[in-house]
Amino acid sequence: MLARAQAACYSPAMTQPDLPVDLFDFDLPEDLIALRPVRPRTAARLLVSGAEGIADRTIVDLPDCLRAGDMLVFNDTRVIPARLSGHRHRGEFTVAVEANLIERLDGDLWRALARPGKRLREGEDIVFSDDLVAAIEAKEEDGSLRLRFNHSGAELDAAIASAGVMPLPPYIAQRRAADERDDSDYQTFLAEKDGAVAAPTAALHFDADLMAALTQRGIDHAAVTLHVGAGTFLPVKSDTTAGHVMHSETGAIDAATAARLNAVRAEGGRVIAVGTTALRVLETAAADTGRLAAWGGATDIFITPGYRFRAIDGVMTNFHLPRSTLMMLVAAFVGMDRMRAIYAHAVAERYRFYSYGDTSLLWPDAG
Repeated sequence: MLARAQAACYSPAMTQPDLPVDLFDFDLPEDLIALRPVRPRTAARLLVSGAEGIADRTIVDLPDCLRAGDMLVFNDTRVIPARLSGHRHRGEFTVAVEANLIERLDGDLWRALARPGKRLREGEDIVFSDDLVAAIEAKEEDGSLRLRFNHSGAELDAAIASAGVMPLPPYIAQRRAADERDDSDYQTFLAEKDGAVAAPTAALHFDADLMAALTQRGIDHAAVTLHVGAGTFLPVKSDTTAGHVMHSETGAIDAATAARLNAVRAEGGRVIAVGTTALRVLETAAADTGRLAAWGGATDIFITPGYRFRAIDGVMTNFHLPRSTLMMLVAAFVGMDRMRAIYAHAVAERYRFYSYGDTSLLWPDAG
């Protein structure tokens, strides 16, 4: 039976100091925001940063950057078509509504962000299709809605799949509409378990040929699950890190996977999280000693400088939004000075940013 997440699971986070969020801000030229991924996936660039400095590679070079006995850990969540278009009817008046599902609360209940949120009232219905209707059960203080649908469980999943489209991040959706290409571009090669409303984007760069090359070099892989929520990628609006409240996300690691990862490190291999979402599962499930055990439940782990990492030796991650929790996680892993140097280099060398952009392989200073 899987253990539930508890605050004690990541007690090292309690040593994190309260820091000004401005420390994680930077200027990014708009033309570096990637609106489409490169094709093939393995044509993406790879920034490698460790104790020896920064190197510019491509993702096909990844086998040369690792060594036999290392283990890559992916997130096997699958993005659902969580963006819904519908109408709210009030008497003779009709208003178009755009809703983005962000967290499942029950079999027929979702939390969602909607526009125009201020014109919607509790008790009203939003009609998304002939087969999909949601009642506005509540309006939360953060502006989100609790939507109670007319279906539950698998029937609701099927109705959402029929009516919805891929929920591209705001910085892409504001510039173009989602289309059929995104149905495959915004899913990883390992996507299996429905539930995410955003992709674990570091894994978007992998395909079967790259995985075969890694296997040939003695580099193995494993999977954990974290159903990514929209809150993961939102900028922090508070002035300091202590003022930010993380949205929780659900996930799991099974006993067999935990045992494999423990064995890798015991034999001198390194565990590399492919993406911050896989990293958060591993750090949530790890004991203070770094030993992993089966875990399943919700985690709101918030990693900022001062955090002591226990379960990973390296991380692959794309280039993130200014002032975001993901920037803070990167700074926690590599240090503030190296984080600034990495991002300054990425801008100067015109790496492509965000979900459809390029990626990085980061080692701690001692790595």
